[in-house]
Amino acid sequence: MAGSLCALYAHDRPYAARARALAWVVAGMLGGLGVALVTASLTTNTVVLVTVGALLAAAQKTLCDATRIGPPGHVVLAFVTSASLFAPQPLGQVPGHLALGAAAGTWAWAVGMAPGLVRPHGPERRATAHALNAAAVSAGDPDDTRARAAAAAAVHAARQSLLSAGARSAPRRALERLVVRAEVALAAPVGTDPGRLRGWARELSGTGPVPRPDGLGDAADGLLGVESAPAFGEPPLPARLGPLAPVALRTALGCALAGYASLALGVGRPAWALVTAASLYQADVTLTWSRGVQRVTGNLLGVAAFALLVPLAHAGRAALVLCCLALNFGAEALIGRNYWLGSVCVTPMALLITEFAHAQRPGELMADRLLDTFVGASVGFLVAVVVTDRRAGDRVEAALFAVGRAQEHATGLLAGERPEPGALESARRGLSAAVVHLRRAADTEAGERRRRALPEERVMRAEQAGHRTLAATVRRQGLHCREGAQA
Repeated sequence: MAGSLCALYAHDRPYAARARALAWVVAGMLGGLGVALVTASLTTNTVVLVTVGALLAAAQKTLCDATRIGPPGHVVLAFVTSASLFAPQPLGQVPGHLALGAAAGTWAWAVGMAPGLVRPHGPERRATAHALNAAAVSAGDPDDTRARAAAAAAVHAARQSLLSAGARSAPRRALERLVVRAEVALAAPVGTDPGRLRGWARELSGTGPVPRPDGLGDAADGLLGVESAPAFGEPPLPARLGPLAPVALRTALGCALAGYASLALGVGRPAWALVTAASLYQADVTLTWSRGVQRVTGNLLGVAAFALLVPLAHAGRAALVLCCLALNFGAEALIGRNYWLGSVCVTPMALLITEFAHAQRPGELMADRLLDTFVGASVGFLVAVVVTDRRAGDRVEAALFAVGRAQEHATGLLAGERPEPGALESARRGLSAAVVHLRRAADTEAGERRRRALPEERVMRAEQAGHRTLAATVRRQGLHCREGAQA
């Protein structure tokens, strides 16, 4: 199961990047599984097991956030390692368990890469379609700041997706042209036809050829092919780890205290409280509260589903395995799209897995699960409230400075008589990424309970000035005129 669950990851990444990401997910899953199994074989002290589980969950949360691996993030990793911590076995059996996990992980890697044989540019097409749809919404209501911010983030994500797709093939160049159209609609919405943007997005949903909008000639390929630069690329991994220290501390303390509280209450499965706490932690307290509500709701409905399924599962071992497979399928299909719906499948699956060793008493299982859910959610959220991210405000200031510097650079190029097209395009993308990062930092700071006064007016002015400069670069490059001509 540990290896097979790796197939949940990296579905949003182009296949060149997905191959690397899935390999690291399998390695990380096996590393956590190995630590958990070795610990379980060396000690039965539940306090030690909970402590190791909390530290593993914190490490998994930090690495998943730093690498931006995407849903389901650290939750599945924590689910596997915490369950393994409370499955004692002789030390000599650990290599065999890890070998099975590695074999299943290799199969999961192959399953994750298989759609590339049919739709080799599927992830890039989806990212580009999302950017076009978001730009259409923003162009339809240019005064909606939230829609503009969402569109800027979607365009930036599509650009990053294309940059990680490998060689600039003909389909990728066609997708780049569509991303430019989304950028133009965002920077200069006057004259943009939102219906045309949505039409292009719909054409990307199938396997047909990528639409090729007019207005950008072959001579623009040099501009379109401007590759990533430090100004607008993702910062290196070590630089992303530092800001995650408060989240790592929250996860470690929250998981440990939830597990200890479960032990103090006499619940025999503290791993469930630990995983519940681990699943809560998001970028800020507001999002953590929202995730807690989703987790509790999903678990309550999941326990009800278990009550309905357990008579069927007790009909025989084959029925038990088939029930778990069906629930696992539902979890994989739903958890990346809607967390609480995925939890409705994960909860009965976790309860049925305990039946593999021997039949359990359903009433006791359901009571333990409900109690651990409430303990994990309440203790985990309390820790999130107490352990605040005191440096979130500093990151807003740094993001404001970055936007100002990127805008100054772009304005300087605009002031010149004939700026290099590649230099102006790089400056435009750098400013666009800086504006996206500013909005992300401001939203995170706004969601913290104990925070300094957010400089909302400065953030708003910086975003507005940034978008005005982006519009000026679009006009200077002549893209706006071409878009208006074809519209």
